[in-house]
Amino acid sequence: MYFRKERDGVTLFVRLTPKSAKDAIEGVEVTADGRAHVRMRVRAVPEDGKANAALQKLLAKALGLAPRDVVITSGATSRLKQVKISGDPETLALKLSDIGSPEVRY
Repeated sequence: MYFRKERDGVTLFVRLTPKSAKDAIEGVEVTADGRAHVRMRVRAVPEDGKANAALQKLLAKALGLAPRDVVITSGATSRLKQVKISGDPETLALKLSDIGSPEVRY
């Protein structure tokens, strides 16, 4: 699973590609070791937290949340990140299930 429900939200597992041609959520990918994560691209460069800020903004917009509700908790300098999304876990799980659908792109 590419996210984990928590008491006060969810933790989302993300693989971020900075310096892309466009900002996009591309769906779910499973690595060779069996771990799943959401593939995301941002135009921002990975300097001074710009790519991380763009990731937070893109996720918040896609989920209909305020950017303050999306916080990178692990992997700030890595492509693989854990993102804490605050809110009702059940509602967020439903919204995140759309990200995993191949016909839905942001």
